[in-house]
Amino acid sequence: MEVAVPSSPLDRTPRQTSPTSAPFVQTLFLPVPRSDDLATDLITTRRMTTYTTNHAPSVLQTHSWRTAQNSAPHLLPHLQPGLKILDIGCGPGSITVDLARLVGPTGHVTGIEYVSDPLDSAAALAASSGITNVTFQVGDIHALQFDDDTFDVVHVHQVLQHIRDPVQALREMRRVVKQGGIVSVRESDTMSWYPCNQGIQDWLDLTGRMASAKGGNPHPGRKIHVWAVEAGFERERIERSAGTWCFSTPAEREYWGESMARRMESSGFSEGAVRDGFSSQEELRAIARGWREWVAHEDGWFGLLHGQILCWK
Repeated sequence: MEVAVPSSPLDRTPRQTSPTSAPFVQTLFLPVPRSDDLATDLITTRRMTTYTTNHAPSVLQTHSWRTAQNSAPHLLPHLQPGLKILDIGCGPGSITVDLARLVGPTGHVTGIEYVSDPLDSAAALAASSGITNVTFQVGDIHALQFDDDTFDVVHVHQVLQHIRDPVQALREMRRVVKQGGIVSVRESDTMSWYPCNQGIQDWLDLTGRMASAKGGNPHPGRKIHVWAVEAGFERERIERSAGTWCFSTPAEREYWGESMARRMESSGFSEGAVRDGFSSQEELRAIARGWREWVAHEDGWFGLLHGQILCWK
C-alpha cells in the first residue's frame, strides 16, 4: 500500500557535509524534571528501571558498533543538512554522531539517555570525530523536557522494548516533533541462528522473561506501528518496513557472541538475573559458554529481524 506523506524538505536524499574543525561537544547532565506529586515520581522511577542491562562496558561495546548506516537505514533518505534531530536512548553516541555528521554544521542533534552513565563516552566520541553540532543530556522518554514542535526528526532505536509505556513515549515523541516532521523507530523482533545452540536459546528465553517481568516488551518490532496509531499518528502516514543484522564472518561472530558472553559474566543484566532469581551463576556461565561455542564454529550464523517505522506528523 502506498503511504501518503506530505511533501516536505525532509524527503530529500542526504548530502555529505564537512563538520567544522574545532571539536567542542556540550554535555549537559540535566536532571529529569520531577513532579511535586510523589506518586508521579514513583511512576517515573519505575519506568526508568525497566532496562535490564544497564550501561556496563560489555553493553556499551555492543552499542558502540551501531551506526546510522546499519541501524537507521530507513531514515537516511530523509535526512539533509540543517535538520534538528532528537536521538532518544543515545547510549555511547555512535548513531547520534553519525546523524550529526549527516545534518552538518547548520543542523544539530540532541542525544538523551535516562542516566548519565554513557554520556561521557558519547561526548568523547563526538569530540574525537570532530563533530561539534551535538549535545548530550539526561532525559525521560515518557516526559521529554522539550517544547512542542521543537525537532524536525525524532529518532529512537531499540528503546521501546525496554520501557513500560511505549505508547506514552510515542505520544511524547509526536508532541516534540514539528508538523510535517518524522518520528523514526526501529525495534528488534525475530532472531535465528546456526548451528543449534542450547546456550543461545537459554539466553533468548532468559532475556524475554526478565524484560517481561520488569514491564518491558521484548522484541516488539512487529507491532510498533500499532503503538504509533495508539499514540495519535494516522495509519496512512506511517511507513512500515523491516531491516536486518547478520553476523557470520569470524570478526562479526567474535564481536557479537563475545559481547553477549561478557554480558552473562559482568553486567547489570547478569547481576539482576541472579539477584532477582531468574538464573544462577552456573546457568549464566553455561549461556556464556554457548555463545563462545557459536563464535568458534566456522559455519556460525546469527540473523536478527527488526521492525521499522517512519511516522509523519
